[in-house]
Amino acid sequence: MSMAAANLSQVPALIGSHLSIAGGLCEAPREASRLGLSCCQLFTRNQRQWKCRPISTTEAAEFREEMRACGWVDGLTRVVSHGSYLINLASPDSRARAKSVAAMTGELERCEALAVAVCVVHPGAHLGSGVRRGIKQVSRSINEIHANLPGYRVRLCLETTVGAGTTLGGEFEDLAGIRGGVRCADRVGFCLDTCHIVAAGYDCSTDSLAQSVVSRFDRLCGVESIKAIHMNDSCMPCGSRRDRHAHIGLGHCGAPCFRAILRLAARLQVPCILETPKEMTPGGKQWDIVNRNILRELACS
Repeated sequence: MSMAAANLSQVPALIGSHLSIAGGLCEAPREASRLGLSCCQLFTRNQRQWKCRPISTTEAAEFREEMRACGWVDGLTRVVSHGSYLINLASPDSRARAKSVAAMTGELERCEALAVAVCVVHPGAHLGSGVRRGIKQVSRSINEIHANLPGYRVRLCLETTVGAGTTLGGEFEDLAGIRGGVRCADRVGFCLDTCHIVAAGYDCSTDSLAQSVVSRFDRLCGVESIKAIHMNDSCMPCGSRRDRHAHIGLGHCGAPCFRAILRLAARLQVPCILETPKEMTPGGKQWDIVNRNILRELACS
């Protein structure tokens, strides 16, 4: 469907992408602004390593200045951090869990220094100890992290997952259970991933089914606790439990899924982040821009 540019610019949903910090932390918001995106997600560190150097006062000041230069000081969440994939807050191994708690504490310290309001992390995997025990372990880990960081404003956001293997988060009940065991529950939010919820088995193939999924999440977790959304299509069919991201419209999520989530995002004014492959279209266009425009059209349909 075609639509005038004037109409596209009036779409209220914040749409951005996960962008590289190669060359410095400021490169992510700078690239987002260049691409005409209204938000972005980044890693504040090398997510494949446990150790990282602290952010200097100068780096933090430069990053906050870059956000001002982008006009991203309007009170909305414009920058989202994604925690390291190494972190497993559900681990039944005490040493591994302690290492993850320390790493997550560091992630939030970096976010607080940068004035980044949201840090997304996967709930983790129980590794055979059982779902109930895994949920309790994540709650316990988060309580320890909060105790280490009293008064912090950054919100830890648990992401929905495809639920593969022993991974938690494939069921909305997992997320509700974790938050229910956290003493400072207002410091915990959620991140919906469209690819993940469909691959986990939540059928969003029609408008009514998609709205039913949103309503189910609301009953269990509360949509007001959603602080970020990942906008990815799914290469794999509903219920596959396989995490493979596709460009918008080229997978199994379906237009009703994106319409429902975009309406929700607009109402909540939370960032919608693309985590689709970084490449060029056969016509030489950047996929981030193409995907953004598709989402904008869907939001207006």
